[in-house]
Amino acid sequence: MFSGVVAGKAKIAEINKKDETITMTVTYPTGLLSDIKIGDSIAVNGTCLTAEKVEPNEFQVTMMPQTFEKTTFKDLKVNDDVNVEQAMKADSRFEGHIVTGHVDDVIHITDRHINENAIELWFSIPNHLDKQIVPQGSVALNGVSLTVMDVKDNKFSVGLIPHTQDETNLSSLKAGDEVNLETDILGKYVQKNLSKEN
Repeated sequence: MFSGVVAGKAKIAEINKKDETITMTVTYPTGLLSDIKIGDSIAVNGTCLTAEKVEPNEFQVTMMPQTFEKTTFKDLKVNDDVNVEQAMKADSRFEGHIVTGHVDDVIHITDRHINENAIELWFSIPNHLDKQIVPQGSVALNGVSLTVMDVKDNKFSVGLIPHTQDETNLSSLKAGDEVNLETDILGKYVQKNLSKEN
């Protein structure tokens, strides 16, 4: 389980695809993931993966083909920035919102605007997720916990404050770019239970 408050940006150092095995090596700045160890869950661009090899300032994960194809990883390349977050600790303060690391869909940016010191981004909403995205609700985009500002015409918007712009890979995105989307887990359960009543 994650909070969507990412530790910061890391970089893809290597992606290897051999038959059905896909491994990825990620490098990160000193101090960003200070206590990562083999077997730890780590969210990379919002996708929950397991650290299988750990070296100073880098770790390696293995992805199933389904994960690779269902996320933005299929289009990423060496040196691309990715957001990283270690799993939440039970004795830590709970910030952000509950993020499972299970990506629901890949969506694309439709519009980007500068709004004073914030960046406003608009995204398309897939039809099968339209009931799970509500104004003032929570979403995770590339693993970043954000508040939905507005919803209209099958699109929703979020705002990036300066801190989020500096610490994540969202500020460099432009119209047409894709991100991993995870909707709020609580909204999924509400929708499931309401659908049973109808």
